[in-house]
Amino acid sequence: MNFTLNEEQQMLADTVGRFVQDHYGFEARAKRLASLGADAPGFSEDLWDQLADMGLFALNVPEAHGGIGGGPVETMIVMEALGRGLVVEPYITTGVIAPRLFATHGSEAQKDRFLNKIAEGALRFALAVLEPQGRYDLHDVRTRAQRAGDGWRLDGAKSVVLHGDSADWFLVTARTRPGTPAAEGLTLFLVNAKAAGVSVQGFPTIDGQRCAELRLDAVAVEDALVIGGVDQGLALAEWAIDQGLAALAAEAVGSMDKLCDLTCEYIETRKQFGVAIGSFQVLQHRAADMRIAVEQTRALALMAAAHVDGTDRALRRRAASAAKAMAGKNGRYVGQQATQLHGGMGMTDEMPCGHYFKRLTAIDMTWGNTEHHVELYGEFL
Repeated sequence: MNFTLNEEQQMLADTVGRFVQDHYGFEARAKRLASLGADAPGFSEDLWDQLADMGLFALNVPEAHGGIGGGPVETMIVMEALGRGLVVEPYITTGVIAPRLFATHGSEAQKDRFLNKIAEGALRFALAVLEPQGRYDLHDVRTRAQRAGDGWRLDGAKSVVLHGDSADWFLVTARTRPGTPAAEGLTLFLVNAKAAGVSVQGFPTIDGQRCAELRLDAVAVEDALVIGGVDQGLALAEWAIDQGLAALAAEAVGSMDKLCDLTCEYIETRKQFGVAIGSFQVLQHRAADMRIAVEQTRALALMAAAHVDGTDRALRRRAASAAKAMAGKNGRYVGQQATQLHGGMGMTDEMPCGHYFKRLTAIDMTWGNTEHHVELYGEFL
C-alpha cells in the first residue's frame, strides 16, 4: 500500500492545516469558547461558513450532486488536521457520516434533496442511534415506529446525541417490527428537528463539544424519509457508525501528534538542575514511546480508511473497531504521559495539554469505548 499523499491530497492537507493554524491557536480557541453565550450552539457560525467555503462539507458529496467526490483517505486527512486544533465545529456527522450515507444508501429523491445542501453547509445532521438503557449497543432499541396513514409515528428517546442541539435533522433508528429478535426489525429514519413532538436538551461535554438528549413523542415521519428501506436499519446504523469510527480515529491521531509536539517542546525548554529535562534519557524514552503510540494509531486509522468502503461487513467492522480501540488505548497513554511530563502545569486550564487529554478521553467514549470495541472486534473474527 502506498502511504504517500498525491498532489491533490497534499493540497487538501496544507489548506486545512493553514486554517487550523490561523483560527485554532490555543489562546484563540479558548477566547472564542469563553465568548459563546449560554444559548449559543457551542461553536462559531463564522468558522462553520469558512469550512463550507473551503469545500470541506462537499468533500464526501458526489460530484453529480455538487460535491468533490472524496473518500475515506481525504476524510482522514481532514479529521487529523481538525484533531490537531481541537476544532469544535460539528463536522463529523454533517461532513462525513450524512453525505456518505445518502450517497451510498439514500434514494435518488433523498440525494437530490439533501446532498447539495450538505455541500453548501446549509444543513446540519446528528446521528441518534444510542439509547439510555443500551449504552453502546446498536441492537438495544426501544424507540418504536408505528404505521400512521401513509407514514410513520415515532415514540422514544435517544441518548448522548453528538452535536444534537445544533442539528437540523436527526438520523434515528426505531423498531418497526416489535417482538422480533433485537437485531431485526429496525429502520433508519430522517427526523426534522423542528417537527412536532421533537424535544432536544443540549449539554456541554468535558472537551468543549456538545451533546443532547433527544425525545420523540408521536413524531410524524413520511415514507420518503426512510433511509435504505424498512427493517434495514441495523445494517445502516452499523455502516454509519463505522464511518464515524474511522473519522474519530483519524482525529485522535491529529490530537495525539500535536500533544507529542507540545510535550517535546516543553521538556526541551523546562530546566531542572541547570539543564533541560529533555536531556534526561529516561524522559527521551518516554517521549519516543509516545511517538510510537501515535504511529500505531495512525496505521490502524489508515487500515480503517482502506476498508470502510468495502462490501465485506466483518472486515469493515473489524477495521473500524481496531482503529477505535487503539485510538482509545493509545490516546489515554499519550495523554497520561504528556500530563506527567508537563508536571503539575499539565492539569491547568492555562496549558493546552489537559485540553487535548480531555478531547482524547471524549473520543474514547464516543460510539463505544476501548473495551467495547475490543469485544466487538472479537465477535467479527
